[in-house]
Amino acid sequence: MAFEMARMGPTRRSSDEFVQSSDEEASFADMVFGFMEEGQNLSGNSSNSDNYDDEDDENSYNFEENKAFWKEQEQTLQGTLYRTSSIETKIRQATKEALREFCAADNQCLCSRPVAKGCRNCLKREVCNRLINVGYNCALCKSKWKSSPDIPSGEHTYLEVLDNSNPKKGVVRVVIELNFRAEFEMARASEEYNQLISRLPEVFIGKSERLGALIKILCSAAKKCMKEKKMHLGPWRKHKYMQAKWLGTCERIKPTTMPLAFSYRQPKPKASMLTFDLLESLPGLHCSTAVEVV
Repeated sequence: MAFEMARMGPTRRSSDEFVQSSDEEASFADMVFGFMEEGQNLSGNSSNSDNYDDEDDENSYNFEENKAFWKEQEQTLQGTLYRTSSIETKIRQATKEALREFCAADNQCLCSRPVAKGCRNCLKREVCNRLINVGYNCALCKSKWKSSPDIPSGEHTYLEVLDNSNPKKGVVRVVIELNFRAEFEMARASEEYNQLISRLPEVFIGKSERLGALIKILCSAAKKCMKEKKMHLGPWRKHKYMQAKWLGTCERIKPTTMPLAFSYRQPKPKASMLTFDLLESLPGLHCSTAVEVV
């Protein structure tokens, strides 16, 4: 539910979205110094020069303030991602194996309404079934919310595992999003925002509390990015909208077994955990390498 559209486009967004890079990126420092040189050439008045000095101090302060903001966001993001629990580690390993098995075979979708270049629904269903087969209480979750003055209506589908192996902790909810990074990518984003998003794993597997912390960081960064570029923040980018995707009320659905045509082949060399990217493998549901989940 997160296609990046033009600002005046439809308010309803799908969860698959691609980023368009911008080739024109100006250096803030060059802009500041260029403005000062132009002012000195146009006027030799000492009072005007004092004004330019004041503006330079203010711009330098804003530059340092923005730099500190993005550095803090990146550090907080990495700290949140790298913390993990034993149950998250186990589910991450099981999901990695499920994806590896799925990608080791040539899978051809035989749905009644197949999607061109592959079917993400089939991938979600197959991963869910494989997790169920190894003993996890996994289900497809479909969240759906109505429009409000703040956000438009929408819906989203992801995987969820409920674990109650530790009675003291109660039921632990672990969210599995197979296309996590793309949910936050934006066209025309700033270099700082794109760098922050590049730190995200393509496949997210973590507790709902951890996901909530990440959403807060990323939505704050998106708001800052749009403010710096003097652009409107789309309602589908807001904190409430992102929360509704994964942290709102959802319907748990046990996946039915659908036929898939398999053509088994020898496993290929594993890709590095740092280079694995489902954006390259999902569209055609053909994996060039076995995958490692970050």
